[in-house]
Amino acid sequence: MPADTIECVLTTWGTDRPVLQKIRREVFINEQSVPESDEWDDDDAVSVHALATLNRDPVGTGRLNPGGKIGRIAVKAGLRGRGIGTLIVRQLLHEAYHQGIREPYLHAQVQVVPFYEKLGFRIEGDAFDEAGISHVRMTHAME
Repeated sequence: MPADTIECVLTTWGTDRPVLQKIRREVFINEQSVPESDEWDDDDAVSVHALATLNRDPVGTGRLNPGGKIGRIAVKAGLRGRGIGTLIVRQLLHEAYHQGIREPYLHAQVQVVPFYEKLGFRIEGDAFDEAGISHVRMTHAME
């Protein structure tokens, strides 16, 4: 049996909106009970989006907004822990630095802070509530 092929490409909301929405709906709205009104915002249209595929099937996404915020990192349940999220975040970090953003940041759900720390992010400040879930701000300084 051949090895799985995981790929990640940059895209836009205008190009791949239905696929991006499907992944985020499954992870955030259905699985994590984020209110739909909190999930969709004006940043979607102006952000660079990452789309990860496993054997060409869409399985993960994330975005980078013009202000340097990485967010909406989502990998379908059952596929986490396989490096897909890492690939998405690294792709968005690369794009941030390519755009000249020197300190990209994100709002990490508290339970996944160790994941982001392994990728070079550091906590800034105290936890806060976002969409009913405890988060912390984390920044990534270019090495």
